Amino acid sequence: MASKKKQTDARENSRLVVDGIKQAPSRAMLRAVGFQDADFGKPQIGVASTWANVTPCNMHIAELAREAAAGADAAGGKSVLFNTITVSDGISMGSPGMRYSLVSREVIADSIETVVGAEGFDGFVALGGCDKNMPGCAMAIARLNRPAVFVYGGTIRPGAQRRDIVSVFEAVGARAAGKISDEQLADVERTAIPGPGSCGGMYTANTMASALEALGLSLPGSSAQEAVGDEKRADSRRAGEAVVRLVKDGIRPRDILTRKAFENAITVVIALGGSTNAVLHLLAIAHDARVKLALDDFTRIGKRVPVLADVRPSGRYLMSELIAIGGIQPLMKMLLDASLLHGDCLTVTGRTLAQNLANTGMYLAGQDIVRPLSDPLKKDSHLVVLYGNVAPEGAVAKITGKEGLTFSGRARVFEGEERATEAILDGTVRAGDVLVIRQEGPKGGPGMREMLSPTGAIMGRGLGDKVALITDGRFSGGSHGFVVGHISPEAAVGGPIGLLRNGDLLTIDAVKRVIHVDLSAAELRRRRAAWKPRKPYTTTGVLAKYAFLVGSASAGAVTVPPGNS
Repeated sequence: MASKKKQTDARENSRLVVDGIKQAPSRAMLRAVGFQDADFGKPQIGVASTWANVTPCNMHIAELAREAAAGADAAGGKSVLFNTITVSDGISMGSPGMRYSLVSREVIADSIETVVGAEGFDGFVALGGCDKNMPGCAMAIARLNRPAVFVYGGTIRPGAQRRDIVSVFEAVGARAAGKISDEQLADVERTAIPGPGSCGGMYTANTMASALEALGLSLPGSSAQEAVGDEKRADSRRAGEAVVRLVKDGIRPRDILTRKAFENAITVVIALGGSTNAVLHLLAIAHDARVKLALDDFTRIGKRVPVLADVRPSGRYLMSELIAIGGIQPLMKMLLDASLLHGDCLTVTGRTLAQNLANTGMYLAGQDIVRPLSDPLKKDSHLVVLYGNVAPEGAVAKITGKEGLTFSGRARVFEGEERATEAILDGTVRAGDVLVIRQEGPKGGPGMREMLSPTGAIMGRGLGDKVALITDGRFSGGSHGFVVGHISPEAAVGGPIGLLRNGDLLTIDAVKRVIHVDLSAAELRRRRAAWKPRKPYTTTGVLAKYAFLVGSASAGAVTVPPGNS
């Protein structure tokens, strides 16, 4: 084993809960849930399941959690299953419920931290399927710094005619444009989602699964498996076994979550053409891992890493088709051989990334899903960090080049997503417009909703290369077009996006990495002096707590107590 630490007390946490005369009450309660005498001397392994029937992404995870528990037990640990929440981005998209999506990332991280900390687990497996499950699990892993492995629930199989959830969103726009009938829309709706698994393109779930494997938190291959099948069940069982080894060898998450590991994750996300949400989530995970990571690191790495995978939403292929040619392991081997990955990073196998990839072959000749480094889809990153008088703290664009690299147009301003979507569907939005959707930031939304409904409507109406959209909200991994999100500071705190008016001339330049409104500094100061904050969306419950605690999207939209950073 490479870089193996000196063996430590495998029960350093659980012994505080179950050892000694005074802990007899704890043992009595654990006997009721299945502990036998011998189990009290074993390392306790929590299994954090995100199972729920609220989304196809997670409907099968209870079975995978049982496999992980069996693996931990077989390796000499004592597993304890527990659940945390999930919400469905795809179901809540375009509705007020989407405000809870990013909030759920924090709830998941907080709840796993709470259970693992309270119960004294020595290590744990975390299993996730939908978009916020993965960063939520990883944030808890980073905070707790107890041996842990993440298991991805796996991707969904294609629907009829290679449809997926984004096909449905874009069909809504096509119906509004009169391109398809009600019957055709209903057929897309009924056939796009055939069963369990996460949304089928290189959207946020598959992006983050790939990023966590590149970070070293998942076993090799975990990110590129279908949700249904023996391969994913075996991956889950091996994860349970791996955690017990990590506990015995004293290998902790922060031994794995180094700055180099985050650079590896960014590199893989770029090569795959992954979601802009990866920027937000990797910043948040790094925050909890106590690793310095900033927006500008994405720019620095992006200058030398090309886009290689021709996958949806901007490309042609589904995740299941990438899996069929070998998944992301051959891609990582290609990047490693080109010195674009740090091979010396430790992983949850107990070996380095380079050791894990040593026997990995290359893609078979003839496939055109992943391009060679000599013939990339784009020679540098599609994730473009922009600055300017609209976004002094930064913004994140997803520019593949298919939409062009620059856009200038007059602002059409909307206070919230619903009004913008209605204007797109009813034909109010025209070619040349720059849609400005504001009051959707982390605080102002609250919750930083994803703009898949408006971007899907734009694509469905055939306006993908004819309009631009900027927002202090964020985008689904399924969004494509000329779109800029995460604009910081957000409108709710007086950011410049909150000062824009209909007709202002906006310019977005992905080459110069600039987003600019043609207004003088004096005019912006005048507008800011007249600006007044909007009434909060709510003053009670989890959304109010989140709005009070959440920070800027440019730092990952993490929640921290006032006065902390």
